[in-house]
Amino acid sequence: MPPDPTRSAPAPFDAVLFDMDGTLVDTEGLWWEATADVAAGLGRELGPSDLPHVLGRTVHDTACHLAPDDVARVSDRLTDSFADRIRKGVRVVPGARELLRALTASAVPTALVSASPRSIVELVLPSLGHRFEVVVAAEDTARGKPYPDPYLEAARLLETDPRRCVALEDSPTGVAAATTAGCDVLVVSVEVGLPALADVIRRKGRS
Repeated sequence: MPPDPTRSAPAPFDAVLFDMDGTLVDTEGLWWEATADVAAGLGRELGPSDLPHVLGRTVHDTACHLAPDDVARVSDRLTDSFADRIRKGVRVVPGARELLRALTASAVPTALVSASPRSIVELVLPSLGHRFEVVVAAEDTARGKPYPDPYLEAARLLETDPRRCVALEDSPTGVAAATTAGCDVLVVSVEVGLPALADVIRRKGRS
């Protein structure tokens, strides 16, 4: 039997940092639907120009985009609308559970770095069946993605250098945040799924 590359040599990174929506779980569509419903209640119809203000952004940022004069109320409506959809069940992205299990087996620390509020994160976590050493949610930093703050905070809590971390992201907003923080970034998609740990190690080794 060939040696397992995840065990035969130490990983060339200190930790793996995961985005949540659209990376580990297929919830970006649910977030868009929730936002579209709230926008409709405000007399707005979402279109392509709204994408950068919705996907990968915090509830607060999206509320500011939709209703800058009524941010608190619209934020609550967005969170409630998204939570209602999450409670009906989420699809875990193919390969996500396998990669998380492999990281645990290899003693590689993991962090969840999400633009979603903690209440949403807590609804999603049971579906992943994984204990992250660190969870950074929208409330945990003054600025959300695309600013680097969430990834810098995750690295700080893990007591490591962000340049020694790999971040998995699906959106331009998240990629910008992780890149600016200094992480090596792997761009993933719900259609293709997440890579195996051996592939993450190989891709990191080439960077």
